Amino acid sequence: MNFNATLFGQLLAFVFFVWFTMQYVWPYILEALEEREKEISDGLEAASRGKRELDEAHQKKAEILEEAKKEAADLVNQANARANQLVEDAKSTAHEEAERIKVSAQSDLDQAAKRTKEELRSEVAALAVAGAEKILGSEIDKDKNSQIIDQIAQEL
Repeated sequence: MNFNATLFGQLLAFVFFVWFTMQYVWPYILEALEEREKEISDGLEAASRGKRELDEAHQKKAEILEEAKKEAADLVNQANARANQLVEDAKSTAHEEAERIKVSAQSDLDQAAKRTKEELRSEVAALAVAGAEKILGSEIDKDKNSQIIDQIAQEL
């Protein structure tokens, strides 16, 4: 066995192996590597885009939450104002009703006082006539009694 022939045979086998690999195997390996590189690149880009979208969503959520809080505060303020207005309206209505009842009661009281005065006048006049009749010992004419009673009632 000759060392040079073995070395030359191994060199030829290696060159054939390299050529075969470069010709038939290497393009598939490069294609797989490029495809994998593209997938990794797309994945990193998608992750970056997802992170940006997540940050935007957090920011939009904060804005919407702040706006909702403002709207809720406005609604509460409006409800409080409306409640205060209703209370004031109720107080005003109650005050007006109390005044109306007071005026009505005063009117009823005045009418009752007038009736009582008239009744008292009639009774006083009748008592006066009865007393005069007893004092005089005789009955006075009814027409004259009525005129005298009316006159006395007018004076009272």
